[in-house]
Amino acid sequence: MVDPISDMLTRIRNAQAVGHKTVDFPFSKIKFELANILNNEKYLGAVSKKGKTTDKKIEVVLKYKDERCKKPVIQGLKRISMPGQRIYVPKKELNRISRERGMVILSTSQGIMTVSDAKRKNTGGEILFVIW
Repeated sequence: MVDPISDMLTRIRNAQAVGHKTVDFPFSKIKFELANILNNEKYLGAVSKKGKTTDKKIEVVLKYKDERCKKPVIQGLKRISMPGQRIYVPKKELNRISRERGMVILSTSQGIMTVSDAKRKNTGGEILFVIW
């Protein structure tokens, strides 16, 4: 697997497309942090670690607008920066980024955060993905 973040986003997108209640993917610190950020921003439900040292997984409860799992809260996910082409944004351009549709997730020198958090901390970084 070349891009584990894209794999995580694709698993979430595919699970919601068929109406699953939960989705799991291999554990990594970055994916766990991303899942927690999406949980804090109310895009995902509970996030938990499962398994032992070599077989760790992250289990995420997906959120829907209705009880029949037909309308997911996440309408779209788009990966921006990829291993072959990294996209960086300086702190001066954060206002331009935040005006776009959805919420933008950045990887900065101070950790992974949303654009609004990066504005408060006055730092730029790599644009990981956009969620709406």
